[in-house]
Amino acid sequence: MVSLTAFFMNNEFNRTYITLDGFVQVHKYRYLYFVIILTLYILVIVFNFTIVYLIWTHRNLHEPMYIFIAALLLNSVLFSTAIYPKLLVDFLSEKQIVSYSACLCQSILFYAIGGSEFLLLSAMAYDRYVSICKPLLYPTIMTKTTVTYLLVLAWLLPPLELLGSAIHYSRRNLCDFSLAGLFCNNSIVNLLCVKTRLMLIVSFFIMCNLLVLPVTFILFTYARIFLISYHSCKEVRKKAAETCLPHLMVLLSFTCLYVFDIIIIRVDSDFPKTARFVVTLQVVLYHPLFNPIMYGLRMKEIYKHLKRLFC
Repeated sequence: MVSLTAFFMNNEFNRTYITLDGFVQVHKYRYLYFVIILTLYILVIVFNFTIVYLIWTHRNLHEPMYIFIAALLLNSVLFSTAIYPKLLVDFLSEKQIVSYSACLCQSILFYAIGGSEFLLLSAMAYDRYVSICKPLLYPTIMTKTTVTYLLVLAWLLPPLELLGSAIHYSRRNLCDFSLAGLFCNNSIVNLLCVKTRLMLIVSFFIMCNLLVLPVTFILFTYARIFLISYHSCKEVRKKAAETCLPHLMVLLSFTCLYVFDIIIIRVDSDFPKTARFVVTLQVVLYHPLFNPIMYGLRMKEIYKHLKRLFC
């Protein structure tokens, strides 16, 4: 009777909780990991909100380009908040576990915020295209209403698209309860007992909408900008280089993160655990710090106010 009860409790526990199996020597280096992650999380919050504060308080930065930058930096803080606090808890816990519902929620947040990042970068690319290629029409096109619509679309479209997948996954049974990762992402699909063709089609559709189409639009837009600026005067070329290169660097950084995420899921069993741990930490930790550093140092107006603030 006791063994039957114990079996039932263990079975119920397995149905509810997932083990995060991507940590390496967490019991040995838990306090070192915790201090590093906590320090980086504080830096992410301080760096990003410093730039947002400068944009908020200086009227000459109340332009669409800087508003989109502020939105992008706030998105970086949301991205970090979706991952870092759970990592901090896991480093100090005896067992790195998460409930299936919480895991599903974190996975949806990870991709929704990532989709918002790509859509915000698309809005910034469109803003730069109108500013450089159609300067006379810029005040008419990039109005406050247009900026508001683009921001609302960037933040609402990804979670709405992913909501259906979340509901569908929540109704599926799990046959595996060990997730090879530090946090919940699309690897959760590998835990399901049955993977239907509908799930693959929906996942492909969402990936196209939130990753492929925005990146294609951004690259096409910047190609047009550089082509037009190449045949223009020196001032136009300088403006294009100063305002577009930081956006392209941020796009490259974030695209690498998501390409790695897609690859790691496809080669799930062939990727060494230690290599996965190191690369995942580097990719996830560096990008939220990369955004404010890139915009703070490369955008002339922001750098001027930043220098005045500290010097």
